[in-house]
Amino acid sequence: MGSRASTLLRDEELEEIKKETGFSHSQITRLYSRFTSLDKGENGTLSREDFQRIPELAINPLGDRIINAFFPEGEDQVNFRGFMRTLAHFRPIEDNEKSKDVNGPEPLNRRSNKLHFAFRLYDLDKDDKISRDELLQVLEKVDVEQKMSIRFLH
Repeated sequence: MGSRASTLLRDEELEEIKKETGFSHSQITRLYSRFTSLDKGENGTLSREDFQRIPELAINPLGDRIINAFFPEGEDQVNFRGFMRTLAHFRPIEDNEKSKDVNGPEPLNRRSNKLHFAFRLYDLDKDDKISRDELLQVLEKVDVEQKMSIRFLH
């Protein structure tokens, strides 16, 4: 399966994604394989419904917000490159100064980019502020999830 994925990704595309996201060749190949397995329409893109079939996202109280993070405003599909760019925000923060390419873009997993990404998960109305109501919505979702977990354990 991994060899199939690597043959469908052109070497130049793989190198561009590697440079842009910081993922290794093997990580990109593995994630491409996962991407294609989620692509039920077999059209090279994922929809929100494709993401909702991921069990870990389906049960996550913030799953809908995480899913929405993959889709630029007004878009209902994400291609592999967009998928990888979003996933790069979840990579651990590394010593970016040592690995930073002075001619390249700022790493997506840089602390400031990760904070901005996380902020957007809570800023529902996209007004560059997290209102009291937006924060309460998140806290209520997490609280409901905790209560459901506690009931399940007893």
